[in-house]
Amino acid sequence: MKLNNLQPAARSTQTRKRVGRGPGSGLGGTSTRGHKGAKQRSGYSKKIGFEGGQMPLQRRVPKFGFKNINRVEYKAINLSTIQALADAKNLTKVGLDDLIAAGFISSNQLVKILGNGNLTAKLEVEANAFSKSAVAAIEAVGGNAVKL
Repeated sequence: MKLNNLQPAARSTQTRKRVGRGPGSGLGGTSTRGHKGAKQRSGYSKKIGFEGGQMPLQRRVPKFGFKNINRVEYKAINLSTIQALADAKNLTKVGLDDLIAAGFISSNQLVKILGNGNLTAKLEVEANAFSKSAVAAIEAVGGNAVKL
């Protein structure tokens, strides 16, 4: 091997395609852009949602309502569910960890206790939010509603 016979690997270098340089090159005429239309012209850039001048979908469909960015989503758990869990596991304190372990919620969900059902045991219930009827029912049996 000598310096005078060094060359790059086969097909590792390619020459740039020079379009629009006359008919002899085979790339003259329309310069690989096809015939007529916006895509053939200089300055063309595809706008998002552009449909060739037809009224675009996002302007044809009416808008309504809004999404409140401050909305807080709670997973609703009834007192009957809390009572069933306390009976099954023999608990005096029901917290988020117990609800996650039982499979009622996932670890990233917030919980609101609702007052549907009867509570018979004196329980300390921990949750992110409570309805008024749930707090009244928990305190009526001598329990405690702890808001996290």
